[in-house]
Amino acid sequence: MELAWDEPTLARFLGRLASLGRLITFDKRGTGLSDRVPEDQLPTHEERMDDLRAVMDAVGSKRAALLGISEGGGLCALFAATYPDRTCALVLYGTFAKRIWSPDYPWAPTPDQRQREYEHVAREWGNLMDLSRSIPSKMADEDFTRRIATYQRRSASPGAAVALLKMNTRLDITHVLPAIHVPTLVMHRTGDLDVNVEEGRWLAARIPGAKFVELEGDDHAPWVGDQDSVLDETEEFLTGMRPKPVATRVLATILFTDIVESTRLAHELGDKAWKDVLDRHDRLCRDCVEKFRGHLIKRTGDGVHATFDGPGRAIACAREILEGGRALGLDIRAGLHTGECEIRGDETEGVAVHLAARVAALADAGEVLVSRTVRDLVAGSDVVFTDRGSHALRGFPDEWQLYAVS
Repeated sequence: MELAWDEPTLARFLGRLASLGRLITFDKRGTGLSDRVPEDQLPTHEERMDDLRAVMDAVGSKRAALLGISEGGGLCALFAATYPDRTCALVLYGTFAKRIWSPDYPWAPTPDQRQREYEHVAREWGNLMDLSRSIPSKMADEDFTRRIATYQRRSASPGAAVALLKMNTRLDITHVLPAIHVPTLVMHRTGDLDVNVEEGRWLAARIPGAKFVELEGDDHAPWVGDQDSVLDETEEFLTGMRPKPVATRVLATILFTDIVESTRLAHELGDKAWKDVLDRHDRLCRDCVEKFRGHLIKRTGDGVHATFDGPGRAIACAREILEGGRALGLDIRAGLHTGECEIRGDETEGVAVHLAARVAALADAGEVLVSRTVRDLVAGSDVVFTDRGSHALRGFPDEWQLYAVS
């Protein structure tokens, strides 16, 4: 539950939900701080509903809108049918009615396929396991897949993960659906590789008055890919209003860092040792950006690209990265510029981004180089600058005055 907020894409998703009202989350049985679930003591559907009701009672929630994702949708649907007085609305995303094949439900895995999945999870849980059926758009993002592996290791053991799969396999809500009499929204992505879109249509057709919305995309996880389409539909359904467009242009201080002579170092150290150094470098940068309230946009091979809501914090972060790099035996350089950026999902674009990259390229080893804009914005602080003169930056018509942080 707590680790969810350490994953930027998931934290953003949860943050949007929290903006709609009070957000209640909890560790389900077998995960996090909850006791593990022995295979011979898998909970009944009634016990799982008791868990949900107990959490609502503990935090003083008399009625709630339930958002059920994947197998969580089955539990939420069952709760809504059983306790309509405690359910004001039901939102299902990527949900299935059952997880074992039958002639009238041909999309579910066969028992043999499910058994192979148990074996795969028991063997690969917590490693960089193949999640291409759940998050295909993120499989090329090594940082993301490593964070997911860490999330798995800390949330459940391999045995507990398999027990959870078996627990989910037992859930069958096919006969419950007609008994749901609360406002219901069913969402499903067209190309979902883990749960077929036909399963979403099938569900919606059997819930009285349910609204079905088909969304573009292949990811099963709603917070991966175009999460805004999921959140916009949820907000409109729960509040009756479509969210207003959010300003996509913001003022930000943009940081680029780069390891000096990284190619030479890689040859000297060899692939394995260099990879270890890069991993430590990446952790350093990630921790520093988080410490100074920045947003890590992406790795740039042997550096990082991040944004900050203030130039003072950006300078402090850059200096700490350079100092930490020296402890790792690395010479790092950094460049900063403050300007207006275009926000596109988790990416930043615009002239200011290109200018910051050009500034970084001119920095010496161990130097934080900034544009005059940055220097002027921290006037009155204790930061001392050394004038580095005017420079022609590739792609920019005018020369720019640059300064080194002393």
